[in-house]
Amino acid sequence: MRNLIDTVVGWVNPQAGLQRHYARKVLERAYEAASPRDGWRVRRAGASANADHVADAAIIRGKARALVQNVPYVSAGIEALVAATVGTGISPRATGRNSEKINKLLKKWMAVCDADGRLDYHGLIASAYKAMEQDGEVLIRLRHRKISDGLPVPLQLQLLEIDWLDSRKTAPSGQNQIINGIEYDPLGAVAAYWLWSQHPGDMSLLKSFRMESKRVPANQIIHLYSPARPGQGRGFSRLAPVISRVRDVQLYEDAELARKNLESRLSVIASGDVSQMANPASYGDAGDPAVRAQQTGDLGELGSGSIIQAPPGMTMTVVEPKPSAGYVEYIKFNLHLIASGMGCTYEQITGDMTEVNFSSARVRLLDFRRNVSQMQWLILIPKCLIPIHEAFIEAAYLAQKIDVRDSSVDFSVPKFDYVNPEQDVKSDLAEISGGLSSVSEKLRQRGYNPKEVFEELKSDFDELEKLGILQTLLFLQKGNLPTPNASTK
Repeated sequence: MRNLIDTVVGWVNPQAGLQRHYARKVLERAYEAASPRDGWRVRRAGASANADHVADAAIIRGKARALVQNVPYVSAGIEALVAATVGTGISPRATGRNSEKINKLLKKWMAVCDADGRLDYHGLIASAYKAMEQDGEVLIRLRHRKISDGLPVPLQLQLLEIDWLDSRKTAPSGQNQIINGIEYDPLGAVAAYWLWSQHPGDMSLLKSFRMESKRVPANQIIHLYSPARPGQGRGFSRLAPVISRVRDVQLYEDAELARKNLESRLSVIASGDVSQMANPASYGDAGDPAVRAQQTGDLGELGSGSIIQAPPGMTMTVVEPKPSAGYVEYIKFNLHLIASGMGCTYEQITGDMTEVNFSSARVRLLDFRRNVSQMQWLILIPKCLIPIHEAFIEAAYLAQKIDVRDSSVDFSVPKFDYVNPEQDVKSDLAEISGGLSSVSEKLRQRGYNPKEVFEELKSDFDELEKLGILQTLLFLQKGNLPTPNASTK
C-alpha cells in the first residue's frame, strides 16, 4: 500500500519509487510462517546436523539419562521399545553355502561373544539398542582374539557408551577431516574413530591420568544410531523432543504434592485474650503455654479427636484449604504427548487401561508395530546385526573354522502377540487361500523360520504315522468328535 513517502519519492525519482514498490512486494510472503510479522526466530537456523550435535548432544544425553533413571514412565517407555524391537532376540540364520555348519558355530559363539562376559548375543544387542534410544548412539567394538583363547570363533564384541568417543576432537588429519571425534576421508566415508582408553567418567576420578584419545580404524567399530537428517554423523536421544515437557510435568507434580500436603492440614486462628490459657504465676517459665502464646502467637497443637475449652473472650476459626480440580486431566494430557514423542503408547508408559477399548487399542498398537518394524529392518539389522555377522564370518574363515566366506544371512525378529487370536488367524488363512500371501511369509511375520517349521511338521507327521494315530487325529481335526452315547449304539 502506497504511503505519502512513496508518493513523494516517486514524484522526485520514478525509478526509486519503482524500486520501493518492488522491495515491498518481496517482503510479502506466500506462507504466513515466513512473514516478517512473525516474531519467532529459530535457534541456529541453517546449522548442520553435526553443528547442532556439537552444541546440544552432550547436554541432551545427560538429561535423558537422568529422566530414565528417575522418572518411572520414561523408563517404562524405553523398556517397552526394547521389549518390542529386540524382545528375546533377533536371531541370525546363515542361508548360503555350508549354512548348517555356520549356524552350529554361530550358536556356540553367541553364548560367549560379549567381551565383558556379562551378556550373551541377544542380551548385548538389547543393551546396545537401549543405549542407542537413551543416548542417541552407541559403539560396538570388534575385538579379535587369539585362537589359543579357546573361543568358537576368535572374535568378541565390546559394548561402549558413546562417552568413549572423543567428541571434542575436530581437526584436519592429513587429507582426512575429524569432526566430533569421527575421521572422514576425502570422499566423506568414515575412516576411523578417536576413542579414549577408558570411560571419561572414570578418568575424572584419576587426577594424575592424562586423557588422550587414540585412533581406531572404522572397520573395528560399529556405530549404531538413527540419522534424522542427511549428512548426520552422530545421533540424538529419542527423548530429545520430550525432555522439557517431562521436566515441566515433574515440577507441576512437585507443586501439586506440596499443595496436597497443605490441603491435608487444618489450621486454627485464635483471636481474643490468650492470657487466660495458663496460670499467670508461672509466666516466668519459658515452656508455659501462655508465655509461648504471648511471645510467638503459637497456641500449640490440636490433638486428633480432642475436646478443648477455649478461654473466655477467645474466638477460634478453622482454616480448611480447598482442593483444586483438574490435576489428573492435565497430567494425562501431557503423558499422552510424552508417549507420542517417545514413539510409545500411553498405556505402555503408564499401565493405565481405563479409557481403552478393543478398537482404539488395536489401531494404536498397529501403528506402534509399524514403527518397531521400521526400526528393526531399516536401522538395527542393516547397521548393526549384518556388520556383526559379516565380522563373524570373516573371523571364522581366517581361523579356518569354515571353508567359505559366505555371509548370506536371514534374521527372525520377535513375533508380535495376537490382539485377537481367532480373528487374526482366520485373516491370515484367508490371505493364504486367496493367493495374497504365502505360508512362509506368514511364518516369517511371526518370527519363525519357515524351513525349520516345515521340517518340524514333517518330523511330527512321520512320528504320528509311525505310531498309527495320524489318521485318527486328522479325523478328529475335521470335527468328527465322538458323541457321549456312541459306545452304546
